[in-house]
Amino acid sequence: MTDTAAGPTLRRSEVLGRIGVEVGGTFTDFIAIEGDEIRLLKVPSTPAEPERAVVDALDASGVDASLVADFVHGSTVATNTILERRGPPTAFVATAGFRDILEIQRHDRRQIFAIDYQKPLPIVPRQHCFEARERIDGKGKVVLPLDLDDARSRLIPALKAGGFTSVAICLLNAHENDAHEEQLAALIRAELGLLVTTSSSIVREFREYERASTTVLSTYVQPVINRYLGRLEEAVAARGFGGKLSIMQSNGGRIPIEGMRQSCISAFLSGPAAGVVGAIRQAARSNVGDIITFDMGGTSSDVCLVSGGHAEIAVQSEVDGLPIRYPMTDIVTIGAGGGSIVSVDDGGMLHVGPRSAGAHPGPACYGRGGTLPTLTDAHVICGTLQPRTFLGGTMPLDREAAVRAFEPIARLLGTTVEEAADGALSLAASNIVRAIQTVSTERGRDPRDYALMPFGGAGPLCATEIAEELGSERVIVPPNPGVMSAFGLLAADHMIIDVASVREVVEPAAIPRLQAQIAGMAEDVTARYAAMQMGGDTAFRIQFDMRFGGQAFELQVTLTPGELAALTAPELARRFKDTYAGVFMNTDALERPIEIVSARLISIKENRNVPVLRWTSSLESSDTSVPVYRNGRHQPCRELTVDLLATGTHVDGPVLIVSDTSSVFADAGWRVGRDDGDNLLLTKVKP
Repeated sequence: MTDTAAGPTLRRSEVLGRIGVEVGGTFTDFIAIEGDEIRLLKVPSTPAEPERAVVDALDASGVDASLVADFVHGSTVATNTILERRGPPTAFVATAGFRDILEIQRHDRRQIFAIDYQKPLPIVPRQHCFEARERIDGKGKVVLPLDLDDARSRLIPALKAGGFTSVAICLLNAHENDAHEEQLAALIRAELGLLVTTSSSIVREFREYERASTTVLSTYVQPVINRYLGRLEEAVAARGFGGKLSIMQSNGGRIPIEGMRQSCISAFLSGPAAGVVGAIRQAARSNVGDIITFDMGGTSSDVCLVSGGHAEIAVQSEVDGLPIRYPMTDIVTIGAGGGSIVSVDDGGMLHVGPRSAGAHPGPACYGRGGTLPTLTDAHVICGTLQPRTFLGGTMPLDREAAVRAFEPIARLLGTTVEEAADGALSLAASNIVRAIQTVSTERGRDPRDYALMPFGGAGPLCATEIAEELGSERVIVPPNPGVMSAFGLLAADHMIIDVASVREVVEPAAIPRLQAQIAGMAEDVTARYAAMQMGGDTAFRIQFDMRFGGQAFELQVTLTPGELAALTAPELARRFKDTYAGVFMNTDALERPIEIVSARLISIKENRNVPVLRWTSSLESSDTSVPVYRNGRHQPCRELTVDLLATGTHVDGPVLIVSDTSSVFADAGWRVGRDDGDNLLLTKVKP
């Protein structure tokens, strides 16, 4: 029997046309929408078999899969494969003399005071790295032709003897000329039948180590993703599903399942990216485009800055210390979720995370055998989570178990259990504030200019505390925040991002070449959409990675196709200088030559059928008072089911607003109202 955590069971006769399922670290979120009908469900995740939780949710929902038209899925399978190092044997082939690039990495030191510091461990060990005799220079000219005879006599036998499942190829300067990579890949496929990934098909940019690392990571997870998607397809097909199955990408767009199989590098952080998309869509209903999203689930917290309705895109990120040179939604993740374990070190210092109780056994209050104190237990002790209303009343919590888990922490700190729990919640909030400052203050953005938008099962519980530390006076809580990532799957556009290396100095003669480059990329993307049988109009955005001469890192300048068509060199230079001054507040370098190193084309098939999300509650309407202990004081707190807060009305904190997927806590000094977009607006009351 499925262990259902929240949501009503549907009758088999009820048909809902669109389904989104997002697999998180603790819960798997399910949402089904058809017209005005919304059904929500949360089931425990199954980390060992993530597709099983997807099927559990589908089975528990009672939805007839044979009549579902659109099924969108997001998960952390790719990320977990890297973190747990459980991918299949993978080989790496580099240009002769560059075999050790994965070991050498960069000449940096992440922890400058750690005597025993070691660089991140490569995903492919040195004995699985091989060489190919060839050489292409930095302008794409062949210096030494690929020695295929040497490859047949030396490389092919070595790959065969290694028992590899897949091979990553990253040859020197292949981003300028991919001929040698394609020749070598064709040879390996013909001789050994292995899965082969070339760097030129993944990331056509310079910086050899980052390109190699990205290619290796994509190759490493490809067999795992292929098997996972295959099992998922079989499972839903066995239940009669014959509609369109799409997978969420880390760039904030979805792609048909066949597109994901071609490039698994886009699968990293797909769940958190979906949450950002859902938040953007929902904030727009309140005419708000500048937000800081804060997604606090069971295992971690993810924050992202959104300006003008567009999330920041990071051209490079990392997993387990290994760089990924691929456009992703710029999300900062920290180990502070509802299941994060609270501890005290030998020096008497309180810590939250990064270890998590996960889905099994989970927090102590879940009653599944967990004994370690977590943030969820702290909320139960402090009263901001009420056992009888958690997840719509479908999953009662054990407060006594939470107290027992926190008693050792209280003894070590010399405090009461309530004080220890309160301290843990405040510490977690401070950690999240620092993460938000990473994506805002450290990048030249004032967080006070943005509304904080919390979601996830735990996000709305600590939003006002975080907002106060940031100096922000606005918080927007979307409907059913506990399933916002699942909603984001259905709200997302289809998207492909293509990138090419471009070495140009900003001058009049460069503009036609840039325009021709983008036109060629647009033709390639159009062909890819056609191959996936995706028609309709395509919208484009263009990004140039730019820097001053002599610098090693770039900033992005974004243009529309219309702006590109009318572009002049002085205008492009001005756009870059404005971006540079906004980030660094420094004009010393503004008269240096300006370089363009990469061109990026973001192509979007717009989702013209974005569902409308509304609050749902299966709880019996109630307006009562509960005791809460926060910020070192006991206080009576109004507990209100969300259906009793009508549009256009407001209540003053402290107030706890409960619903099926999440509770919202507004501390004293905050006012909560409900607007026409069905969002809860929390505003700081002026003294």
